[in-house]
Amino acid sequence: MAFPKQVRLVEMSPRDGLQNEPGEVIATAIKTGLIDRLADCGLSHIEAASFVSPKWVPQMGDAADVMAGITRKAGVRYSALTPNLKGFEGALAAKADEVAVFGAASEAFTQKNINCSIAESLERFGPVIEEARKHGIPVRGYVSTVMGCPYEGDIAPEKVATVAKALYDMGCHEISLGDTIGVGTPLKAKRMLEAVAAHVPMNKLAAHFHDTYGQALANLYAVLEEGVSVIDASVAGLGGCPYAKGASGNVATEDVLYLLNGLGIDTGVDLNKLVTTGDWISQQLNRHNGSKVGQALGGLCQ
Repeated sequence: MAFPKQVRLVEMSPRDGLQNEPGEVIATAIKTGLIDRLADCGLSHIEAASFVSPKWVPQMGDAADVMAGITRKAGVRYSALTPNLKGFEGALAAKADEVAVFGAASEAFTQKNINCSIAESLERFGPVIEEARKHGIPVRGYVSTVMGCPYEGDIAPEKVATVAKALYDMGCHEISLGDTIGVGTPLKAKRMLEAVAAHVPMNKLAAHFHDTYGQALANLYAVLEEGVSVIDASVAGLGGCPYAKGASGNVATEDVLYLLNGLGIDTGVDLNKLVTTGDWISQQLNRHNGSKVGQALGGLCQ
């Protein structure tokens, strides 16, 4: 199979990258500064905030202020995670361009995360998707634990396909397939994708692979070969894996972009600007830059 000519990178760092950051709540100005810098790199799809209860996710408590504080750039989609109707109403008021709902392919993971079954979790998304439709706002659907679960172990590809199809049938315009604990390998990724693509068109699918075991780039190469053309990533590899102590989480956008550039795949994103942005946010958070490319090019791109 030929590689796609273009790939849309979906930048996760302001939401998935920062939501589990330990310690004090990150200043709103740092979050808006990150989002504006990312847009300036040429990224056209940025998950900017999460409208969840600050009680559960303190780092996302200023979502409305973040959305109000960014300098919106033409052609950039600023999206927000909305787990329920209250969250959707917050995102609507904040003028999010897209909202996202978050399901899982593992019953045990769903029970431990949100105290309900997969079927019940999907039912909860119904009102959000319905309201979004009324307001003409596209909804993105996430399926987590697509290649493994911290509680159940391996996840059958058919389970992933069932949840992905349900979200697509409910009206999600794009389904992001998340290897939440990063246990996938290329063959597993291909088999999972094959099962899902039997029910959801390939051009409606995105890959969201974590790098816990160092397999994310290999897994992305495998699904690019199959025709996936949307990839979720996080600058500087921001976002640890809460289920594996000390392990990396999101694959670094710089590393994905370096791979795509090497394959001659167009993204519209400037690697040097992205590396500079990864350095900047790592310094702001006083943390190690989790991008291999960022480490290699960091001093050269200032």
